[in-house]
Amino acid sequence: MKLRIFTEPQQGADYRTLRAVALAAEELGFDAFFRSDHYLTMSGSGRPGPTDSWVTLGALAVETRRIRLGTLVTAATFRLPGPLAISVAQVDQMSGGRVELGLGTGWFEREHTAYGIPFPALGERFDRFEEQLAIVTGLWETPEGETFSFEGTHYQLENSPGLPKPAQRPRPPVILGGAGARRTPRLAARYADEFNVPFHSVQDSAAAFGRVREACEAAGRDPSSMIYSVAQTVCCGKDEAEFRRRAAAIGWQPETFREAGIGGTPGQVAASLRST
Repeated sequence: MKLRIFTEPQQGADYRTLRAVALAAEELGFDAFFRSDHYLTMSGSGRPGPTDSWVTLGALAVETRRIRLGTLVTAATFRLPGPLAISVAQVDQMSGGRVELGLGTGWFEREHTAYGIPFPALGERFDRFEEQLAIVTGLWETPEGETFSFEGTHYQLENSPGLPKPAQRPRPPVILGGAGARRTPRLAARYADEFNVPFHSVQDSAAAFGRVREACEAAGRDPSSMIYSVAQTVCCGKDEAEFRRRAAAIGWQPETFREAGIGGTPGQVAASLRST
């Protein structure tokens, strides 16, 4: 099992804070530093304001040496697929091949209206998301000296050189996630190296993993070739008193934390992680 740090800076963290967390994660032996891709807080003031995910990761690429860097998840509504492929490939080069791209449909309507970003209906967002997956992976996987073209409903590319190439070949790992019953597992089986279930129970996560395994088998892919992961809120204290203090400090009721997240003393947290 690999343990990674996942941050949600739209809730109130500037680059200096994110840098400190990433450097601490590297020093303490965590496998990776991930961040969300949001432009608006879901609660509270969100001050000092949002930070852009790929600007942040580009800076951290040259500030860190070992940990992997990625998003959970980049919103397909925020960026055109061609420029997104360029940005991620560049950060992968800057990091020496340590980048992972989490990509999703985008879901938080209020941040779109706050910053003037179009927010289509869910069906169209999924259609655009699927085309983006095909384009981003297609551009990266196109051999040097050849060109990539794509004719979709929402995006068209003609004779793209598919440059720059990422450091990782044929491409950086792609992460998809969620609990969708049909399209999400199918897209994961086709495009993803990793499938992530965010903030669900052990039972719901297992059910989502099962759907992805079935989709892999239907597509003729070995389900064991997929990495399966979860994102969970973790609160650990050296004893019960410290756990309760820390849970209260982040707005959780200590009595319910163990059910909704992973919390408690080190032994209790370790036992919860083993159950996942």
